[in-house]
Amino acid sequence: MATRNRTEVTEFVLLGLSSWPEMQPVIFGIVLSMYLVALMGNALLVIVALSDPKLQTPMYFLLSQLSFIDMFLTTITVPQMLVHTLSANRTISFNCCMIQLFFFMAVGSMEGHLLAAMAYDRYVAICDPLRYSAIISHHLCLRITLTSWVVVSLNSLLYSVLVTRLTFCDNQVIHFFCDITPLLKLSCTRPVVNEMLIFTEGVAVVVSPFFFILGSYARIGIAIVRMHSVSALRKALSTCSSHILVVLLLYGSVIRMYLRPSSSYDLDQDRQVAIFYTVVTPMLNPLIYSLRNQEVKGALRRLFMKLSISGSFQPGSQVNRRCQHVS
Repeated sequence: MATRNRTEVTEFVLLGLSSWPEMQPVIFGIVLSMYLVALMGNALLVIVALSDPKLQTPMYFLLSQLSFIDMFLTTITVPQMLVHTLSANRTISFNCCMIQLFFFMAVGSMEGHLLAAMAYDRYVAICDPLRYSAIISHHLCLRITLTSWVVVSLNSLLYSVLVTRLTFCDNQVIHFFCDITPLLKLSCTRPVVNEMLIFTEGVAVVVSPFFFILGSYARIGIAIVRMHSVSALRKALSTCSSHILVVLLLYGSVIRMYLRPSSSYDLDQDRQVAIFYTVVTPMLNPLIYSLRNQEVKGALRRLFMKLSISGSFQPGSQVNRRCQHVS
């Protein structure tokens, strides 16, 4: 790497998902469809969680925040990728690239922290139900959310600043957005400090929520075994199954993309994992929580009933009814 020519990079060229021109319209259509489904699904879940009186609980407050994060995460990367897919100009300025890197890392890390908070909520609800309302409150969830935002923002800022101090030998980014791994690959010298941070400070901020989730579910499992109750096991599975599935989707992608030695990186494969992480997972999350959660399905039915009733009492509909009655 040290023998490569050093140049002052003022912009990067994002090569996108595929180098085959004939595949670009197909990619555009598929990704746009998934992006719209992800936005509509998560927006609907946010509206239901915040407006339905029966969902005014800390758990559904955290779920609404997770849906908001999913909308933010996919919007950071996908619109730009869609524009570049059908455009000959795929450049992004250096400053815009660093801004995108900052927000992507902050929002991506925040998703793990919210899932950890949701795991703690489930742990208290199952293992200490009598004290649930005394332990878990909206104020506690709000403090956890704000504290997590501060932590992930500082972590992301540190990474972004370190990347800006690198010397780049090329500006061809083998990716569809500015991510930490493909940017490090463009460095003229091996970025030892950055790689050390990924496996030390990065593990502390990004992976520690995962270990917290594992610990919470280990305690839940022990509590269920001590109950010797099949009904308690079924209730716990129905309560936690959606959350567990979302955790597996998130951290399966994160571990695959970032927590590996640099020698084992395959940027082509990482682009495929990234599209799953930034588009497919945000699209699946609201479906998982709505299809496997009776309370959410009930809230959705009530919302649609309200919309249909309000529509039936619009002035135009009343005039039509009168005309039909007269005729």
